[in-house]
Amino acid sequence: MTITDRQKDILNKIIGEYISSAQPVSSKLLEKKYNFEICPATIRIEMQKLTDDGFISQPHTSAGRVPTDKGYRFFVNNLLERGLSEEEYDTGDLIEKEMGDTMKFIQHLTKGLAETTSNLALSYLFNDKILWKEGWGDIIREPEFKETKLIYNLARIIDNFEDEIKEVDINFGVKVYIGKENPFSKSKEFSTIIARCHFPEKEEGFLAIVGPKRMDYDKNINLINSLIKLMEDYG
Repeated sequence: MTITDRQKDILNKIIGEYISSAQPVSSKLLEKKYNFEICPATIRIEMQKLTDDGFISQPHTSAGRVPTDKGYRFFVNNLLERGLSEEEYDTGDLIEKEMGDTMKFIQHLTKGLAETTSNLALSYLFNDKILWKEGWGDIIREPEFKETKLIYNLARIIDNFEDEIKEVDINFGVKVYIGKENPFSKSKEFSTIIARCHFPEKEEGFLAIVGPKRMDYDKNINLINSLIKLMEDYG
């Protein structure tokens, strides 16, 4: 299935707006905020094509559009292919403390990653079979958690992590699981960004960020990549 450059641009703007606002995105908002150099009717036509092709959906007849799993997957793949933003994040403070104590180091790192992303951050050591979890307080403030069942579904994902991680092939480098792709649960409301890495003393494990599908993929992937590189540099 082909998608035109114009449709790609509109889709990226819809996803960016939805990530920021958690509100369905209307053609009126796009027309007002962005210069696509096309008339409003053409924006509506292109949005309908994206809807028909499954990249976005319309929750209600009078509502704007929201991204689907297919739309997010296209967005993330395109993001990884073209390269992430060059925005700098201060990751040094996340890894410089307690370098001589692996356990304290990972606890500090996980907490800092959760605070920086406002998502749930996880770290895991394979040899010791220890899972760190930080960020519950921030993530449940996200609009999605007005539906209380999502808190239960998120807890179920985390409960499954330690058991399922043995069965998931996580090589070095970042992997992104969107919605129903998630190998740690059948819950389709969340995305997981995960990467195998070496912690201090060459301890092997993984870093992960779990959050709503509306998470800031560019920022979160950048952060994990930066942290992995910094840990490699520290050796």
